[in-house]
Amino acid sequence: MKINEIFYSLQGEGLTMGIPTAFIRLTGCNLRCEWCDTLFAYDEGKEMSIEEVIAAIGEMETNQICITGGEPLAQAEALDLIEELLEMNYLIVLETNGSLNLELLPCSDNFMISMDIKCPSSGMAENMVLDNLELLGPNDQLKFIISDDIDYQYAKSIMASYEPACNIVMTPVGGSCLKTLAEWVLRDGLAVRVLPQLHKLIWGNERCR
Repeated sequence: MKINEIFYSLQGEGLTMGIPTAFIRLTGCNLRCEWCDTLFAYDEGKEMSIEEVIAAIGEMETNQICITGGEPLAQAEALDLIEELLEMNYLIVLETNGSLNLELLPCSDNFMISMDIKCPSSGMAENMVLDNLELLGPNDQLKFIISDDIDYQYAKSIMASYEPACNIVMTPVGGSCLKTLAEWVLRDGLAVRVLPQLHKLIWGNERCR
């Protein structure tokens, strides 16, 4: 499989925010979001075997793994990597962009799907596989990246239409409207978490730790 980078840092997003984590970033993405902050993951990377990937993360002092991209599920070997890591009792978060079918993903207490729904400001909203929402359970999270009121209203409409059974996170694009987003959620009494991107608060736009 083609790997963009493997590194050790704090998880910066979602329910596991702040936990020391080994990140495996796969190369390639089938979407081109307007505000993407990992453009370097589109093409950069090197071929590694699953054994080489596991050896690299084995040197890191954590049992928390985040498999990310790009879009990791664009590479078929990602499923084999997940199975190998689960057999080793790692706790895994898979970050996926919501545009690919998730039916083949494992069901395990040690595995969390972190799925995006791309809002209108991304330019990719019509690429979502909304049937995936029925596959998300209490151990999973659904993330909306919010740029403006149009995005926020879109997120609310998805929540109302599908009533997802998972945790829901709203995060502002680049931290630009965090206070405003918090005020909207409080005003509307939404059962969501409003979270920043922790790594950007700590390190800004530096690539990785």
